[in-house]
Amino acid sequence: MNKTPSTTGQKIEQALEKALDPLATALKRATRPSGTEAAAPSPPAGKPGLAISPLAVPFPTIPPIGGVEMATARAGFYKHERDDLVVFRFARGTSCAGVFTRHKIGSAPVDWCKKQLAAGDGKDVRALVINAGCANAFTGKAGADAARRTATEVAKRFGCRQRDVMLASTGVIGVVLDEKKILAKLPEIEHGLVADAWAKAGRGIMTTDTFPKGAYAEAEIEGYKVRIAGIAKGSGMIAPDMATMLAFIVTDADIHPSVLRALLGLHVRTTFNSVTVDGDTSTNDTCLLFATGASGAPRIGRVGDRRLKSFSAALDKVMLDLAHQLVRDGEGATKFVKVTVDGAASPASARKLAKSIADSPLVKTAIAGQDANWGRVVMAVGKTEEPVDRDRLAIRFGPHQAALDGAPAPTYDEAKMTAYMKNPEIDITVDVGAGRASATVWTCDLTKGYIEINGDYRS
Repeated sequence: MNKTPSTTGQKIEQALEKALDPLATALKRATRPSGTEAAAPSPPAGKPGLAISPLAVPFPTIPPIGGVEMATARAGFYKHERDDLVVFRFARGTSCAGVFTRHKIGSAPVDWCKKQLAAGDGKDVRALVINAGCANAFTGKAGADAARRTATEVAKRFGCRQRDVMLASTGVIGVVLDEKKILAKLPEIEHGLVADAWAKAGRGIMTTDTFPKGAYAEAEIEGYKVRIAGIAKGSGMIAPDMATMLAFIVTDADIHPSVLRALLGLHVRTTFNSVTVDGDTSTNDTCLLFATGASGAPRIGRVGDRRLKSFSAALDKVMLDLAHQLVRDGEGATKFVKVTVDGAASPASARKLAKSIADSPLVKTAIAGQDANWGRVVMAVGKTEEPVDRDRLAIRFGPHQAALDGAPAPTYDEAKMTAYMKNPEIDITVDVGAGRASATVWTCDLTKGYIEINGDYRS
């Protein structure tokens, strides 16, 4: 997952992207599927004292997904009363694919998942164990041993192999996982497994998150309805590189692991890899996609199969929804910001330019102060060393032109711009005049709240 893709992998992804390309524009507009009703918000389960983000969205109604059960428990990784352990159990024959952080100091659970998915080719994965409060990263052999012992005991209880158990952790770096806390709760977990605990699972994986994040969509494969549901966590240390902080997506479709890998690789680029909160990439970034096959729909075993179109659209919708929620829960965030770069020399250049704007502390603090300081956007564009035509550069905040043809726009109206900056959602569009490529990145503002949360993260 973190290695240079093989020629075969590239061909698979290219074939899938070509087959599904007509859907791209519609998919990017999707946030939450129609026909689902938002459930009443549940009490926050993250760090005590954190106010719920003003950009929060309700957790959706998610029906049971055939072939998966889940349970939560309080293992005691946190001092305060909250669930911090989540376990999923999957039906026999469940396929799995994952993408993981490219961080050079990956965590023990990331190492474990990558190794086991490679060994088993993503076939017949039976369980997922997630803990919050301890990242088990930068913990050496002791951390790796703790991960292995966790998988061994879960495998014994669920009647499967070690390699059929996936692991994920989030929390403080440099603390070895005390797996005994997890193992002591396995009887309670096994007794409590149910098919409809998505909201509880979403809360159980929170750290500094202020609201649980979930998404749901439906698709059709040859007349069969298939369901896709997912949860995610993350609000700080968010600048994903091949995945998001933690995201777990389950479908009852029957899809071969190689096809799952191609789908995940295709959609992660414009969803989880297109959001940023603070420019920092986590040691534990993990996104896992499971397909149980319980829907009864025919098996999809070939990339480019036309029957995948509806499913791919729904998967993209779920992933984009979850990615947006990460930004909406950015630590201390008060503004949801969409940055679009047009007229770039290449897609890669457009992406780099957009991320430079979205990651700039000066741009983000200006937005927090409701100041349309477009000069800071100029700064963020120019520092990338990407191809830019200075004399054609244009900048808009929402519908308001700030700069045009490399100079202040003659129609610039400070009063209208100031009024626009008071909105909770801000669009910044930049045309760099160097080509025809575009890219969009989502971010949030940078406030004093971010410093307060991270100044005492361990206390």
